[in-house]
Amino acid sequence: MLRLAGSYLAVFLAVIGALSVLAYVLVAANFRSMLGPALDTPEGAAAIASSLRKVAGSILLLDAALAVAVGAASYALARAAVRPLVRAREREAQFAADAAHELRTPLTVIASVAQAAAGDPPAAPRALETIRERALEASALIGDLLTLARSPSARNLAREPVDVAALAAREARDHETEAEARGIALSVDAQPAIVDGDERRLRQLLRNLLDNALRHARASVSVSVAVAGRDAVVAVADDGPGVPPEMTGRIFERFAKGASSDGSGLGLAICRWVARSHGGEIRLEAPSRFVVRLPLGNYPAVERVEREA
Repeated sequence: MLRLAGSYLAVFLAVIGALSVLAYVLVAANFRSMLGPALDTPEGAAAIASSLRKVAGSILLLDAALAVAVGAASYALARAAVRPLVRAREREAQFAADAAHELRTPLTVIASVAQAAAGDPPAAPRALETIRERALEASALIGDLLTLARSPSARNLAREPVDVAALAAREARDHETEAEARGIALSVDAQPAIVDGDERRLRQLLRNLLDNALRHARASVSVSVAVAGRDAVVAVADDGPGVPPEMTGRIFERFAKGASSDGSGLGLAICRWVARSHGGEIRLEAPSRFVVRLPLGNYPAVERVEREA
């Protein structure tokens, strides 16, 4: 950054130096043309020399003030220009560190299972199934880490009109079997709410919230979608113990999870990424209630819903 600022300043100093020399030469030539006869006397020569020294001093003082101002501006400009690159490198470094840390476990399991199966042929089918599951787990983890390595920007979305209520109902149906197996009542109350969004990413957000709720629920999970002003409001709540108070400030950070959680710790971080990339936000509004707000799209269906409400 300092080198870049120095380059900006050097270019400016070269230009202002050339202009200052040109200005001094022009002023000196103007003095000589006006006071030509007086230059033949010692007094005239001394007077013009003194005047030119004052002119040179004034030019140098002005150049110094400009150099200080431009130096500060160059530093600010260089900092602004380098900041996106610095952030990109930080995200790359974080991605590499996270991938190395999280992939160690599934890869170790794959290696150990393969080694054990090599000496026990009858166990090969079971070992292959374990390897397949762990490989899929590692692949999903890499996908989540790659998502979080990107900036949460609308440029990373394939946007189209999406009814969040329909997505919520579909995701709830996909989770019904799991909920029944655990003896959990899963309820949905969804009003139409159309946003300009990426359907795949929004399904991922809802899936992660439902996975999280079912993982911690005791007997019930509720999903609601409503329209509030110009926002679609999605709420997912469960009757579990809730987020521990010491974790509420970092629950949406990557790998933030409680001691009793068996997830990867990336689900809620993905939810925040998806919400922010859509211009919305996700918050923990109660120990076991997550609320997502997404801006509604400008579609006739949205206006009808608002009039009916």
